[in-house]
Amino acid sequence: MTKTRNYKQMNKQYDIAILGGGPGGYVAAIRAGQLGLKTVVIDKDNLGGICLNWGCIPTKSLLKNAEIYDTIKNHGKDFGITAKDLTFDFKRIIQRSRGISDRMSKSVEMLIKKNKVDRIRGFGKFKSNTELNIFDENSKQIDSIKANNIIIATGARPTEVPSILIDRKKIITSTEAMILSEQPKELIIIGAGAIGIEFAYFYSVLGTKVTIIEIMDEILPIEDKEVSQTLAKTFKKRKIDILTGTMVEKAVVKGKKVEVTLTVKGEKKKLIADIVLSSIGVTGNVDGFGLEELGVELYKNHIKVNKETYETNVPGIFAIGDVIGPPWLAHVASHEGIHCIEYIKGNRNKPIDYNNIPACTYCQPQVASVGYTEENAKEAGYEIKVGKFPFMASGKAFAVGERDGFVKLIFDAKYGELLGAHIIGSEATELIAELVMARELEATGESILKTIHAHPTLSESIMEAAAQAYGEAIHI
Repeated sequence: MTKTRNYKQMNKQYDIAILGGGPGGYVAAIRAGQLGLKTVVIDKDNLGGICLNWGCIPTKSLLKNAEIYDTIKNHGKDFGITAKDLTFDFKRIIQRSRGISDRMSKSVEMLIKKNKVDRIRGFGKFKSNTELNIFDENSKQIDSIKANNIIIATGARPTEVPSILIDRKKIITSTEAMILSEQPKELIIIGAGAIGIEFAYFYSVLGTKVTIIEIMDEILPIEDKEVSQTLAKTFKKRKIDILTGTMVEKAVVKGKKVEVTLTVKGEKKKLIADIVLSSIGVTGNVDGFGLEELGVELYKNHIKVNKETYETNVPGIFAIGDVIGPPWLAHVASHEGIHCIEYIKGNRNKPIDYNNIPACTYCQPQVASVGYTEENAKEAGYEIKVGKFPFMASGKAFAVGERDGFVKLIFDAKYGELLGAHIIGSEATELIAELVMARELEATGESILKTIHAHPTLSESIMEAAAQAYGEAIHI
């Protein structure tokens, strides 16, 4: 339950004040509470941020609906299951997603209360580097607080460009894509990063005609090329149109449709759709709360920090999460929040290794990776060994009907160090954790292949990929 405030309570003193209650802010607040620091978290919306309310959690609900529908419709007979007149209720799919977000946000509110963290619903603006004024949605001041340390965790928002004017009705962001009242017959997605790819999967499974437009040469351009190419093949089998190496010149609403003008291989073309989803990146939420007046240093519309301490150039002010720039990932924000609080408390922990962050895309087949791609490793000067094991050769993958994809591991040929791992296939986003841990513990190819994995499991494919790199694979 949100605390109410009056002017008699103003200027309350805290050890920590946190602007923003997303996966960086609320996690930092809870850790601060655990360490006995008097803490307040300030957010005008429900706790959980974009991730819990409009991103990570609700999208996974939508994707699970699509996965179940796709399995029954297109693969049911393989399992001896026949469903006559199979249909879905689009509005109920959306409602389920929203219900899950609401429940999770309430759980976070309870955790905040359990850890004796104060919660103010409002918009915070700096008065000084140790003071914040709090305003309501009507810009009326409702509170003010003082804090020895202030952490900015205001997140990021979708990037907008003049040629693609977002009206949130016909030209939309990922937020609107999760709450459409009606399923579009035709959808154009601009940008083939994780967000664009996940919505392409969701809507295509439900029968929407989807076109993906990407300026780079591959979809999921930051992933290993072989992974990106494999995913593109599976998407094309789903009749998703993919236009890579393509520049969008403009998107214009015309009546009930949107016209997209693009340039592909030097030629201009026009496409028409019911809805256009812009997923071309994000930009930090740095406006409107007094950073410029304080002289907080920015770069590329994000806050510049020391990534060992998360301090800004202004004493007592810290920043974490998407507002400080890439990687824009919820799990990174959470760990930055914990690390920042530990530093303020006086604990000097090992800095976060940004080369050991798992990246996940939750379409089907799933995509997950950590560390160097094969191309990056070669560019960095490594002589490498590469091990690859296809799920087609996995007994468990056969048994569960998920044979698409592979595990690909990249090792330093000289010392055997695991440089990178790339998975495309069922449960890839779960399997990647073993490899993140392996890199954290400086595991070698030999130690991975000698580690006994349970049989039958998909995780055996990790062991087999390591073995294949050293010429010892048994099942391929």
